[in-house]
Amino acid sequence: MAERSTAAVDVADNSGEQPLTAKADQATADGVANNPERDTDSEAQGSGGMEGPGKKTSPPELHSGHKLARRYRLEECVTRLDGFSSWRAVDEKLRRAVGVHILPADHTRARAVLAASRSSALLGDPRFVQVLDAVEENDLVYVVHEWLPDATELTTLLATGPLEPHDAYQMVSQVASAMAAAHREGLAHLRLNPNAVLRASTGQWRIRGLAVNAALRGISSDTPQRTDTESIGALLYAALTQRWPYENDAYGLSGLPKTIGLIAPDQVRAGVHRGLSELAMRALVNDGATASRHEAPCTTPEELVKAIGEMPRIRPPEPTFTAPPEYQRTTYQQGTYGRTAPRPGATQPVATPPPPLQSRTGKVLKWTVSALLIAALGLGSWQLADALMDQSDKSNDTNNTQTQDGGGKNGPRPKQTPIKIQHAQEFVAEGDPQRPNDVDKTYDGNASTVWRTRSFNEGPAIAPFKPGVGIVYDLGSAKNLGSATIGLHYPGDHTTIDLYAADSLTPPSLGSMTKIGSVTTTGTTATVNVKKSVKTQYVLVWLTAVPKSGYDATLYADAGYKQAISEVQFAG
Repeated sequence: MAERSTAAVDVADNSGEQPLTAKADQATADGVANNPERDTDSEAQGSGGMEGPGKKTSPPELHSGHKLARRYRLEECVTRLDGFSSWRAVDEKLRRAVGVHILPADHTRARAVLAASRSSALLGDPRFVQVLDAVEENDLVYVVHEWLPDATELTTLLATGPLEPHDAYQMVSQVASAMAAAHREGLAHLRLNPNAVLRASTGQWRIRGLAVNAALRGISSDTPQRTDTESIGALLYAALTQRWPYENDAYGLSGLPKTIGLIAPDQVRAGVHRGLSELAMRALVNDGATASRHEAPCTTPEELVKAIGEMPRIRPPEPTFTAPPEYQRTTYQQGTYGRTAPRPGATQPVATPPPPLQSRTGKVLKWTVSALLIAALGLGSWQLADALMDQSDKSNDTNNTQTQDGGGKNGPRPKQTPIKIQHAQEFVAEGDPQRPNDVDKTYDGNASTVWRTRSFNEGPAIAPFKPGVGIVYDLGSAKNLGSATIGLHYPGDHTTIDLYAADSLTPPSLGSMTKIGSVTTTGTTATVNVKKSVKTQYVLVWLTAVPKSGYDATLYADAGYKQAISEVQFAG
């Protein structure tokens, strides 16, 4: 969640060509908001709550300082609607800020909100804002979720202009892959809009309100995958053009002219990336809108991820360096203070400098320097002669040393310097994540803490169960990478590790990265030497084969083919 500065106001999509989510919102609107185009939906705090049919419930009497479960202290009410309120709160047990949605237990949607919150919490995918708790207690239902003070809504980012092509590519890649993973677990969002997508300070894009926001509004869909895919297309369209791809204005963005209908982003704004423009049109398949240039439309997030993977990678823009200003001479000169300024254009006499070192002190200084130079030349000549005389006696030793050290071009690599890891995140190519909450243990300096894989029934190759498992590391900035050293917990036949250079902490697919090294080992340490020095900020450590080992009582790991990483170190 973001702080209140990033708390979104969700605007209803009520244009002529509305997305499915907008139509569902209109069907459940109860006129709570004064502006017919604004639904005070502080998505950052997960607020909403337009009453559906059934009995109306009055909001519970809550105030700042009130505690839930003797743990969550309410600090600030962000949204208060009919029978529903959303708060910024403090978890006094863990000393952290959280967000809380509160409904009366007899609210018409209380059961649906509880069920959606618990399903979302079980997903455990770090690309989504996490639900931390969902409880019914003392005639209240409350849902506790993350609060992200360093995150910025897409709505805020677009207020200053469209995104750069690389930023738009990263946004749609990460959002599409996250929603594809959610739909594989049977979860849909149905409320994806610029208020529901956040960019963290690390550059990672996160989605809030999975399943919960739709439950708060009583929204459902017969085609949830198509609904979410179309919403992702609308997000990409807005990111490229700073326009909303429907007739009415929404989320602080101007809609399209009613007379022309839906047109491709590269026809709305000059300089839009052609591939991303076509991708947005392939996702927008609602109410007669069709994909451009006869490509097949994308009707599910999985199809959208595949289409993104087939695109050429969009690299980040090269950093621009501003040349330092030219040196400006000062106008101050000794002895000019108080003089009358010369007339413009008048020729000024140039003072002739005095002859150097003509005084008695200057003469002594010249003789002293001359004597030192003569002494230095004599000493240098003697040392050179002595070295030439001893050269023949030392030639054999020199040759032996060169042979032993592998001199010349075949010598050892220059000593590499360690590269500090700033952030890390588990990369999921297919299926479920392994241990996403333990990735920090691979660079905490403590070899006794590990991130481990699940146990597989067959091996050593992880395929065909999964193409592999691994972690993407953020080095802080682009660095020249020379090698990676990985500490392993389980020895045996055998562990294979590949190294990839990535464009972000959350790459869209394995095919979007460049393989830069590989190693196979049966020990507990693996060193991957990069064949050719590569400059990159993000590195994927990718395990494709793991050894077989028995039950591990220390890590509570079942018997099977598995591996655990204790420490990862990069050097360059």
